[in-house]
Amino acid sequence: MLKITKRGARAWVTFTFPAGRENVRLKGSWNGWRPEAMRRKKNGDFYLMKVLPAGSSHEFGYDADGEWVVEEGLPRVATPFGSENALLQL
Repeated sequence: MLKITKRGARAWVTFTFPAGRENVRLKGSWNGWRPEAMRRKKNGDFYLMKVLPAGSSHEFGYDADGEWVVEEGLPRVATPFGSENALLQL
């Protein structure tokens, strides 16, 4: 689930992944696909907030216990690895 708040030239994006996994990392084109650990909420959900340029587009996905998971409800982009990434359009 995503929450996006745009202010001027920036967009605050809060990525949320549901409980039920031990380790979730966010990976995206905004930083060369370097994994970023997500924090766990008291209810078990994971979250991470990023500030990205408004008007930009980024591919991303979640590494959830070694499984590649794509955000529901967003357009998808095929990868050269035979999987898909979610497309975030700000």
